[in-house]
Amino acid sequence: MLPRLYVGPGLGLCDGAEMALPEGAARHVQVLRLQPGDRLCLFDGSGGEWAATVGAMGRREVRVTVGAFAPVSRELDAEVTLALGMPTNERMDTVVEKATELGVSAIQPLICERSVLRLDGERALKKVAHWQGVAIAACEQSGRTRVPVVRPVMGLKAWLAQEATERAGAASSTDARRGVLSLRGAQWVGDWLQAGKGLQQVDPSGPRTSWAFLSGPEGGLSETEEDLARGQGWAPVSLGSRVLRADTAPLTVMCLMALHHPPPQT
Repeated sequence: MLPRLYVGPGLGLCDGAEMALPEGAARHVQVLRLQPGDRLCLFDGSGGEWAATVGAMGRREVRVTVGAFAPVSRELDAEVTLALGMPTNERMDTVVEKATELGVSAIQPLICERSVLRLDGERALKKVAHWQGVAIAACEQSGRTRVPVVRPVMGLKAWLAQEATERAGAASSTDARRGVLSLRGAQWVGDWLQAGKGLQQVDPSGPRTSWAFLSGPEGGLSETEEDLARGQGWAPVSLGSRVLRADTAPLTVMCLMALHHPPPQT
């Protein structure tokens, strides 16, 4: 597999163009010790990817010649948002990395009543930027051509209110399905996914089916938080009787989504 590099939007990728790579991508080429004439693959996150050839190597600048565009898609046949109480230490890095590999579209980090990790201000901004970098690296490795968005850290109650407002004002033909992971009177998530897939007959040329899942931090959501989500239309769904860790549960959901809405076969 050729080295794949994310160059960000606005670079003007097109067949035959000669250009300098952005700093991060150039550093990656240097670390890999690529030489003039070596081939690589570039993508900007908007879908598809470009062949490219290293043209010149400098101490700081790497120039490439862009080749043909390939309109490949390796995305799930659904848009999936994970909203989760942030797990501690490096576990959030792992969730972002693995969820990206599995096809997540957006990740919403949340502060909940039982959250151990609480971020605000500059520290929150730096963490989100770091997690966005983790997602980009996972796209480079996994072959994805669209980069999931890591959204700003929010409190759960504020985010639920914002999400409800945005949903009420959205003009979409696709009704997003929303599930809160629960151990209380919840439907098995596999049955819920199958029922939802049958209800949503989406025009292949239209928007993809939209799903969202809410998962708690270590210790789970409080009953008050879960009831608030249920009251705003989030369906209680279960991953079974076992209690999964805060980083295991959302990744289990993503595995199920990959089974129900697999990417195109290549």
